Amino acid sequence: MSSERFLKEVQAIGEKFLLKLQRLPKADPVEIVSFSVVLLFIVTVLVLMIIGCSCCCCSCDGRPDPRHRKSQVRPAAH
Repeated sequence: MSSERFLKEVQAIGEKFLLKLQRLPKADPVEIVSFSVVLLFIVTVLVLMIIGCSCCCCSCDGRPDPRHRKSQVRPAAH
């Protein structure tokens, strides 16, 4: 996908989102609730991604963590 096509796609999604926001005050209660649920889902995913990335990046200080050593699995004797 070329960058120009990607930018057009993002712009189209943004325009649809703005149109939806403009129509929201006149919308049915069901539509308002469904839009809120979708928006809450998107925000939740973004927050969880930020938390996950920050936890991963903050633990990288160049030294291996001794608690996370790989252990070898040996077969059990019968």
